[in-house]
Amino acid sequence: NLTAESHRIPLSDGNSIPLLGLGTYADPQKTPKGSCLEAVKIAIDAGYRHIDGAFVYYNEHEVGQAIREKIAEGKIKREDIFYCGKLWNTCHPPELVRPTLEKTLKILQLDYVDLYIIELPMAFKPGDALYPKDENGKFIYHETDLCATWEAMEACKDAGLAKSIGVSNFNRRQLEMIMNKPGLKYKPVSNQVECHPYFTQPKLLEFCRQHDIVIVGYSPLGTSRDESWVNVSSPPLLKDPVLNTIGKKYNKTAAQIALRFNVQRGVVVIPKSFNPQRIRENFQIFDFSLTEKEMKEIEALNKNVRYVELLM
Repeated sequence: NLTAESHRIPLSDGNSIPLLGLGTYADPQKTPKGSCLEAVKIAIDAGYRHIDGAFVYYNEHEVGQAIREKIAEGKIKREDIFYCGKLWNTCHPPELVRPTLEKTLKILQLDYVDLYIIELPMAFKPGDALYPKDENGKFIYHETDLCATWEAMEACKDAGLAKSIGVSNFNRRQLEMIMNKPGLKYKPVSNQVECHPYFTQPKLLEFCRQHDIVIVGYSPLGTSRDESWVNVSSPPLLKDPVLNTIGKKYNKTAAQIALRFNVQRGVVVIPKSFNPQRIRENFQIFDFSLTEKEMKEIEALNKNVRYVELLM
């Protein structure tokens, strides 16, 4: 009986997050101009209200334009949309956090984001280069204090620039470091990590449940097969026989089964697609439920292997 409009997960700070969102990650070298704009408009028309973006995706101007156009059409109000933005690795020093978020808001032309998260628990050297490298092509890292970065995130929430604050790609130890910080004002409401039937994150999911932290699963359908950043040792998730067999029973695709699996266990999913048909298809997961036996069969597919290894 779940409906996409009504089914949201409460966050520990009183905000709530829709279980299904549109991921807008894109390679700027390979993505035609305007494709993100159209994808977000199609998604809003299809019923999506959660948009996952980032400054480093180079397309927040298109996302903001799509949201504003749909507001102007009377299709949505600003408060209907849940937008997640991210603090990039070159912006961890506390004095850079608020100006970076303000820059994101200026690009989006919005007054606030619904969720602002630290994208990775490691830092690059601050500066104009998003992926700073030395003369040998090696990444230039930067020593950082995640607790100090978090305090600057808390100040952004207090200033009303972000309704909620969270993290991404954090493990249990890194989460505990924030939660055990002296003088903690707000704990992370969410942790965005890779999560799908081949990488189910059981231990992290259980830890986060115990502490009222929502897991947001990226790459919930697996990933592209781009060897430059993807571990291709695991086969493509959507060709999995179990997902396809269960899909036939419900007249659903393997993708819809994979999404339904995570949603049913309380994991928010943010499938990325710029394909209109698949955007709409990914949304059609609220008209059926998997049985307990099917959930266990899908859980058993876990390989504990990441597609996105984050070798940086």
